[in-house]
Amino acid sequence: MNADDFPTPDVDVETTDPESLKDRIDAGEDVTLLDARMQSDYDEWRIDGENVTSLNIPYFEFLEDDIDGDVLAQIPDDHEVTVLCAKGGASEYVAGTLAEHGYDVNHLEDGMNGWASIYEAVEVERYDGAGTLLQYQRPSSGCLAYLLYDDGEAAIIDPLRAFTDRYLDDAADLGVDLQYALDTHIHADHISGVRDLDAEGVEGVIPEAAVDRGVTYAAEQGSTGPASQARQDTDDLTTAEDGDTFQVGDATIETVSTPGHTTGMTSYLVDGSLLATGDGLFIESVARPDLEEGDEGAPEAARMLYESLQERVLTLPDDTLIGGAHFSDAAEPAEDSTFTAPISALVEEMDALTMDEDAFVELVLSDMPPRPANYEEIIATNLGQNAVDDEEAFTLELGPNNCAASQESLAGD
Repeated sequence: MNADDFPTPDVDVETTDPESLKDRIDAGEDVTLLDARMQSDYDEWRIDGENVTSLNIPYFEFLEDDIDGDVLAQIPDDHEVTVLCAKGGASEYVAGTLAEHGYDVNHLEDGMNGWASIYEAVEVERYDGAGTLLQYQRPSSGCLAYLLYDDGEAAIIDPLRAFTDRYLDDAADLGVDLQYALDTHIHADHISGVRDLDAEGVEGVIPEAAVDRGVTYAAEQGSTGPASQARQDTDDLTTAEDGDTFQVGDATIETVSTPGHTTGMTSYLVDGSLLATGDGLFIESVARPDLEEGDEGAPEAARMLYESLQERVLTLPDDTLIGGAHFSDAAEPAEDSTFTAPISALVEEMDALTMDEDAFVELVLSDMPPRPANYEEIIATNLGQNAVDDEEAFTLELGPNNCAASQESLAGD
């Protein structure tokens, strides 16, 4: 039986929406989850937390009329259990079966797909440049994006295609005109929203250095001046070179070349206050260097990353905030609930930033996590070489991002 083709339970089963579940977890409430997906899916990606107890019992264990007593014995009967699956069908059936056996259960609406739809905007309170800076957070994958707005104008950095309408709606609610959508690099873990926003009249921007990877939709020549001069054709995106600037109200976003994670990796310095580093540097780790050239090219890329960090990032003022394009379970949010940190704190907490080059390269190559799921197809899609519809795009990027060099935090060692 397909996990999505289950009959409606004979008993009423309460449904909990993903946002309510996250609120309970964030509030520190003890939560017990019964994940009814296959073990391989569970091992790759699941809902975790210090106050989360997670059980994995695949849905097929509940298909028999007489459920194995050992299966039922694994499920707590003294408090509420939330059942979840991939899309919500199997979990409703499992929850109904358990309710018939007297368990206090509910099931997660739309399953892990619903969890992946959570997208929150949090103000970066320590940002002290012109305007206001928001950090978008997608807890299911750790994806981060940044919305800067000032004096009726706005720009979004590292937008996700799945939330194109959200950015436009938020800009409208704020009473600002979304001028720019900027990508830091060719992402390997999610489908970029830059082209979709460009189609809606927002000026899409990608790094000039990324075009050589096979981008099919960029202008033939890079920017040599203001962003408005870089557009070569209405069907092409603007390309940004090192030092190019984009004006948003009274705030200036400056392009800073920081290759290493990829050859085209580019950061954006937001009005001298926050460096949006893409996947070059995170608050808990540095980038992995193997997603473009594979294992063979990883050592050279790691040396390129070292140079970028030492010469382009760590030379900025100590109080410059770092904001990556991702966070992992190992990351600790700041007091304002954003995943940002000043350079001085990262230098103090992350030994990788004070090592010599050889030691840095050895560390970066020593403990890389599995590559992101579907990363080759995601890269091809972001290059414009592969066309997928919205549903397929959403499915491709489900799961953890795995763009950091280590599965554990490198900060605070």
